[in-house]
Amino acid sequence: MAHALERYVAEWTQAEQRRRSRSREELARTRQDALHRFVSLGFPTTRDEEWRFTSVAPIAERTFTLATSPPDATSVDVAPFRLPGASPAELVFVNGNYVAALSRPGTLPNGSGVGSLASALGSRGDEVEPHLARIAPFERHSFVALNTAFLEDGARIHLAAGTILQQPIHLLFIATNPIDGQSIMVHPRVLIVLGANSQASIVETYAGPAGVSYLTNAVTEVALGENAVLDHYTLQYESPDAYHVGAIQVQAQRSATFASHSISLGGALTRNEVTASLNGEGVECTLNGLYVADGQRLVDNHTTIDHTQPHCGSREIYKGILAGHARGVFNGKIIVRPDAQKTDAKQTNRALLLSEDAQINTTPQLEIFANDVKCTHGAAVGQLDDEALFYLRSRGLSDTEARHLLIRAFAADVLSRLPLEPVRTGIEERLQRQLAQALPAAA
Repeated sequence: MAHALERYVAEWTQAEQRRRSRSREELARTRQDALHRFVSLGFPTTRDEEWRFTSVAPIAERTFTLATSPPDATSVDVAPFRLPGASPAELVFVNGNYVAALSRPGTLPNGSGVGSLASALGSRGDEVEPHLARIAPFERHSFVALNTAFLEDGARIHLAAGTILQQPIHLLFIATNPIDGQSIMVHPRVLIVLGANSQASIVETYAGPAGVSYLTNAVTEVALGENAVLDHYTLQYESPDAYHVGAIQVQAQRSATFASHSISLGGALTRNEVTASLNGEGVECTLNGLYVADGQRLVDNHTTIDHTQPHCGSREIYKGILAGHARGVFNGKIIVRPDAQKTDAKQTNRALLLSEDAQINTTPQLEIFANDVKCTHGAAVGQLDDEALFYLRSRGLSDTEARHLLIRAFAADVLSRLPLEPVRTGIEERLQRQLAQALPAAA
């Protein structure tokens, strides 16, 4: 393990020498502090309570080289991942680096902006640094510390008070085949700041070529002002041989509304963390999730909704479809602080196992320190209903068609909650292809 950490220190040292001349002093200190913290923490192990069902040994034991933008970045095919229809902005990142030629920056109202984080740090550092690396703390999170240590580029979105966007902003992160055959790592960073009474939909898409092994370690920080509304999507279409670790940290002020839609269809090992702190009265929080895995793949979803103030509500539903020897992990925590009276929280987690060898570890957690609250949770694990299959087959469907129909119906409960129709349609199409190609025996 010590040798593995030394490799990351060596990569960091080379990167820091390259960027030192153009980095602000405070950011350079933050990166250095994060590196020291990562070395101190090391990679999490199954002895850590938050990681007891997920071993990151495949990542810790592997050598990853910090990715650079390939010389032919503009030739990367992004068409399959673009959002259909109009969009105020679509930013494309190849191996973690912003590629202007592939992007559509768009025009936002005065006082608002969307663009490369590296560019914003150079020209608007005084506006960015009060939020950057402060919403997502790295003191206790190894992968957040690692991301912060290598923080260089990503996306920055700022909406001025009262700004309402009718079309979504799309952030597309694509990994490519390494030139020298080495496994690469990318550390995308996204900073989203919505002013009071503003409203937006933001879609983050992560993708890479099949057959390529790489590490994506992403961190998204979200600050919502009073009455701000954010509909946030994370679409994970990574290579089946890739590793994806993502953390979303949200700070929501009075009467803000936050909805997270997490879709995981790729990756050999995926860890998604969503933490929402409801810091003002009347905040509404929704967490939706759908994940699909087959073979030996693992998908781990950890969510935390922290109710700190009264009269807040949260709704959460996660569903998983597992085949082969795939494993799923769901840990959903709801915290109700002493001052958070009149909290209304509901959590649901369901898993569909398409084979005898697939398994799910589910752990709902309620930590309630107030007495006037309504909090419920439910978990269910099962297989396809034999009676429903028999009924569909008696109506003329083949066994495969009947299974596909029931699986799609199971997933539809989450997909129907996605407000953006183009996103919902794209996910449904990918899900059908995956059921037909990756899960033929089970589905």
